[in-house]
Amino acid sequence: MKLSFTKMHGCGNNYIYINCFEQKVTNPEKLSVALSEPHFGIGGDGIILISPSDKADAQMRIFNADGSEGKMCGNGIRCVGKYLYDNGMTDGRTTITIDTLSGVKTLELTVKDGKMQSARVDMGAAILAPREIPVDMDGENVISAPIVVDEKVYHMTCVSMGNPHCVIFQKEDVDDLDLARIGPRFEHHPLFPERVNTEFVNVLADGSLKMRVWERGSGETWACGTGACATGVAACLNGFAKPDTDITVHLRGGDLTIRYTTETVFMTGAATTVFKGEIEL
Repeated sequence: MKLSFTKMHGCGNNYIYINCFEQKVTNPEKLSVALSEPHFGIGGDGIILISPSDKADAQMRIFNADGSEGKMCGNGIRCVGKYLYDNGMTDGRTTITIDTLSGVKTLELTVKDGKMQSARVDMGAAILAPREIPVDMDGENVISAPIVVDEKVYHMTCVSMGNPHCVIFQKEDVDDLDLARIGPRFEHHPLFPERVNTEFVNVLADGSLKMRVWERGSGETWACGTGACATGVAACLNGFAKPDTDITVHLRGGDLTIRYTTETVFMTGAATTVFKGEIEL
């Protein structure tokens, strides 16, 4: 059996996209593990299935490199928008909707020379209630709360953007962090019953944010759209940024612009097609 795919990335967060309008995928969990492997597969952070939806222009399903299913991916949804537009599946419309496990999201596409260049995504309201994130703590929110990892005390701010995030602001340069060691300790910490994505963040002199991320199920990735959103929200909650203003988040793979309001979080960034191919399964 041959499977057609498109490799795409948003700020270096790279997935293998499969058009399920035209193809059928069985056992996507196993397929994601096989295709994400860089030496014997295609290589990537996981697979994203683009399928028909009865309530949006398309549905996206995300499977991480370890086979676990994610609810939402901010970089991935921009690439889905680009795939749909560039392949003539939106009838030329630049406002489209995508059905996700975190609800229907609206994208405003910026187009040049017939191709989508970037998208502004309405990511929905940030969730701050601990039990809804989820994090095993009481209270109305988790802002700069202590957490002990490897006998070191960190201060975390927890946010859900359809998936759980733990944001750590630190003075030490995040570039020097041994993320491969510390990331799994946060991901599997008993405070997080569904595991967690963890962002380590420096607040720079110009007010922008530099971030590295450990994603549950994938490890360190070069970018995380929902993580950048959670980081922007956390920066506002901790007084490092102001609500309803553009916040630049520098990721290893590029920059995203985040705007946090009481009603929603907007994320703006580019999406890139790397190559198309066919693989024998």
